[in-house]
Amino acid sequence: MKIVVTGAAGFIGSNIIKGLNARGINNIIAVDDLTEGDKFRNIADLKIADYLDKDVFYELFAENAFGKVEAVFHEGACSDTMESDGKYMMDNNYTLSCGLFNACQQAGTRLLYASSAATYGGSDTFVESPEHELPLNVYGYSKLLFDQRMRLECSNNFKKFKRQVVGFRYFNVYGPREQHKGRMASVAFHQFNQFNAEGKVKLFGEYGGYAQGAQMRDFVFIDDVVAVNLWFLDNPDKSGIFNLGSGRAQPFNDVALSVVNAMRAKKGEAALDLAGAAKAGLIEYVSFPDALRGKYQCYTQAALTNLRASGCDHQFADVQTGVTQYMATLSK
Repeated sequence: MKIVVTGAAGFIGSNIIKGLNARGINNIIAVDDLTEGDKFRNIADLKIADYLDKDVFYELFAENAFGKVEAVFHEGACSDTMESDGKYMMDNNYTLSCGLFNACQQAGTRLLYASSAATYGGSDTFVESPEHELPLNVYGYSKLLFDQRMRLECSNNFKKFKRQVVGFRYFNVYGPREQHKGRMASVAFHQFNQFNAEGKVKLFGEYGGYAQGAQMRDFVFIDDVVAVNLWFLDNPDKSGIFNLGSGRAQPFNDVALSVVNAMRAKKGEAALDLAGAAKAGLIEYVSFPDALRGKYQCYTQAALTNLRASGCDHQFADVQTGVTQYMATLSK
């Protein structure tokens, strides 16, 4: 089985390759842009058959230069929600994806691609249907437009595609191999580094009707994301656009407390509750930044109805379990 992974040196892409390798699948063409050279670390310990720069790959793939490819995991994108260059965003996240879709359908290759919960933006309902899709930035719009294109291509009946097409609306993913993402890395990653540097972690204060640290997100561990991607690889008859979150909204306070207690446990110190951690100065609340006002999702929770209806019954880790495991990995 030959597999292509775009965004291969990125966070989700490299973890998908790791998951494929664990199954003995090594005939993998990795596609990325390694201008940021340090990203090589994400794939240095993985087994692949070939690497191609993204500027070369897409045209060659459209020409069927790689022979029979079973599936493309398309994780390559500009994922910076603060990026304001709309042309750059649309070229990377929409136009490139449309060309890849056309090439996959022509070649009989399955396409499993990264969408985003940012497609919901200002909505308070996270169900995969147009009335709930209200992106707050051009990143969310670029992802939504490709989802809309997929719906249009199959007249909203994904069974009409020649080969499987699956879009995953990722919620707040965290876990190993995200260190290169800078400001777009997860809260848990930043808090790990904050705790090591300052002996405390920081959270936003009151905003959007939520108390300090009480804004809620659907945090999903990377191992769960990989498991669902591979479930769909195993079930080629399943197509559609699916939320990929835990189905559980938890406050940022839960992440912070899990980080603090994991770091305390490493030093043999007892776990604290939220009030105790705040009183000890281990959790600090900072003013909500003006740059994010009106562009920030205070609450997300993936509706998993469609995912469960597909037959995928994967059970997701909660924040306390996933973050604790992640802190152990980062501490090695």
